[in-house]
Amino acid sequence: MDTIGTVRQIVEYIYGPARAESVTQEIHRLMGRWGEPISRAIAERGGPKPRLSEKDAILITYGDQFQGSELQPLEYLSRFLSEHLEGVISSVHILPFFPYSSDDGFSVIDYRAVDPRLGNWDSVRAIGAEFTLMCDLVLNHCSASHEWFRKFIQWEQPYSNYFISVPPGTDVSGVVRPRALPLLTEFRTADGEKLVWTTFSADQVDLNYDEPALLLSMLEVLLFYLSVGCRIIRLDAIAYLWKELGTPCLHHPRTHAVVKLFRSVLSRIAPDSIIITETNVPHEENMSYLRDDEAHMVYQFALPPLTLHAFISGDARPLTSFARNLTRPAGEVTFFNFLASHDGVGVLPARGYLTDDQIQEVIRKVEERGGRVSYKATPAGDVPYELNVNYFDAIADPPLPDDQRARAFLASQAIMLAMPGVPGIYVHSLLGSGNWTEGVELLGHNRAINRQKFDFDELMSELGDEESLRWKVFSGYNELLLARSGIPAFDPYGAWKALDGGQAVFAILRTGTADAAGDPGMRVLCLHNVSHKPAEFVVRHSDIGLSGSRHFRDLISGDHVFPAIEERGVESEVSFDLEGYEVLWLEF
Repeated sequence: MDTIGTVRQIVEYIYGPARAESVTQEIHRLMGRWGEPISRAIAERGGPKPRLSEKDAILITYGDQFQGSELQPLEYLSRFLSEHLEGVISSVHILPFFPYSSDDGFSVIDYRAVDPRLGNWDSVRAIGAEFTLMCDLVLNHCSASHEWFRKFIQWEQPYSNYFISVPPGTDVSGVVRPRALPLLTEFRTADGEKLVWTTFSADQVDLNYDEPALLLSMLEVLLFYLSVGCRIIRLDAIAYLWKELGTPCLHHPRTHAVVKLFRSVLSRIAPDSIIITETNVPHEENMSYLRDDEAHMVYQFALPPLTLHAFISGDARPLTSFARNLTRPAGEVTFFNFLASHDGVGVLPARGYLTDDQIQEVIRKVEERGGRVSYKATPAGDVPYELNVNYFDAIADPPLPDDQRARAFLASQAIMLAMPGVPGIYVHSLLGSGNWTEGVELLGHNRAINRQKFDFDELMSELGDEESLRWKVFSGYNELLLARSGIPAFDPYGAWKALDGGQAVFAILRTGTADAAGDPGMRVLCLHNVSHKPAEFVVRHSDIGLSGSRHFRDLISGDHVFPAIEERGVESEVSFDLEGYEVLWLEF
């Protein structure tokens, strides 16, 4: 179906027939206006990119992550990427680098400007010339200091409709809240006092997508990002986008329609672009966005808490159960796998795989290891929502020796890298950081614990010391990424099979994408011991498609591995011994 025809159908669903024609014409006009700048940006980054592959890995970082006295932060970031990660990662997600008023960038004052404290658009384009750029479309809300909201306060048209206000006494108790804060904030406007919808904080004012002019404004922001070189667009907090009293205002059908609209427009104007939805919700709800006409990728939110539980308890079985039940819809859609991010570890996505007692044990251990717990408001009361902790300290008990801590942590990261999808690596995980507890006191919020910034020269000194914990983690992580890159079995659209590894071993067979004859080629058996104790993994030949040669090669070390073989009538078994926290990626 023609893209414009598809756009008309989606717009009619969102706004009804009476408004559909004019809104569709405006979208067509925007596509015409931005087509040339976007085509030019694609040409400047070497033309359309091929589909995602096993060579892709995405670094997640703040624009001011690296600081010093000689360069601007984005220039330091560019230097770090080019000097240390060229050929190791393919893409970089620069967290919101716009002028902002709170929430470390997610309260945007100006969507089209680079925060001058970080650099400028030339700095961003320079990074995009070497690495695929992923950036945030913070589309659920803007800063209370944004021009749109200042004009709302003056009650100017059409900005008086860009935000949502409700009469006093309105029942909003059924609205799902991500945080234990009031939903409504009172503002004085030229039209009197207004109770304004503020899902995340009083400084983050929700946008009203029931107003077509607002949707068109945000679509133009999206097209602008493509024109400055961004290829991957992260739709921040998308699940809360559409508000309708009488509903939970979560995953509203019109929210899905807005995602479909963006996908439809992008498929015409920038066909190699990628939409990723950020929805920190239970797994099945998250998966509702992963469709051939919606998101190309969704965050794998269940993976961080389940992997954390596996290493805290030494029990991989809930994680194995999750991987065995995981399915990917048809088409070129896949998962964005991550374990750590600028936010904390979500608790809700683990429900259904972990019992309440298991979740409470994870919470207890995280608090023992210096972490914090954040809560969200629900109709049933406040419930644990997020564990705020550096993932390294959460996995690797601080009293342990550095070598063992690094080994345990890298084993957790190897699980993420072995899962089907594209890996996203938070900069603090790559660099072996610990909890920044001083930041929590300094900045006054729990998420600061995982958002420490680096002095560039000091960091380079630590990375140059082969005895330092940072070097042990960084060099080990690079080894894993290089071992994975270029191995077709790790194709993000390929097949996988989670195997029964017992209590201690998480085992997954990666087989890549089959050729025209149905042959997936080389297989990789990925084994990860989540315990500090030695463990054995036993598997039947038929479960991994083993025939002929019984020769295995570990992709990480390059060593040849010869497992024990036991004949059991017509079915034989192979067994592998793993040391504590050992990882084997066995190609055969």
